[in-house]
Amino acid sequence: MKATKRHKKHKTYATLLFMSLCLLCLLCLFVANTAAEVEKSEMRCGWFSNPTPSNASLHDRDGEWIIAVQGGYQAEGDWPEFGPKQWIETNVHYGYGCACLKVQVDRATHEVIKIESAKARPLSVCRNDRKLKRWGFK
Repeated sequence: MKATKRHKKHKTYATLLFMSLCLLCLLCLFVANTAAEVEKSEMRCGWFSNPTPSNASLHDRDGEWIIAVQGGYQAEGDWPEFGPKQWIETNVHYGYGCACLKVQVDRATHEVIKIESAKARPLSVCRNDRKLKRWGFK
């Protein structure tokens, strides 16, 4: 009788251990897929908007990508540097310009995780791109 109880107890522990390992494997797969989605660099070009301190986004043909939110999220990396003819001031020295950024993004949240490089472009590049007209920048 004691051997049967011990066998059942051992079987229960083995089942729990197996289930825990399965859950751990699923979690690892989920994390690996999420990390792979974020780590791939891509070039994104469009309107770089910095309307107020510490708020910035890139508006491209795929949507708005959040770069920074005042008092909150901040992407890693340097923002593009704009010359006077590449920047439209809308609020003292805050405003917008046209830029291309090599970035890592989180597609689910539309956040820029890391800016690897950034280059200001002539305003005419974004003004002449029909896919960017919907954003209303001029």
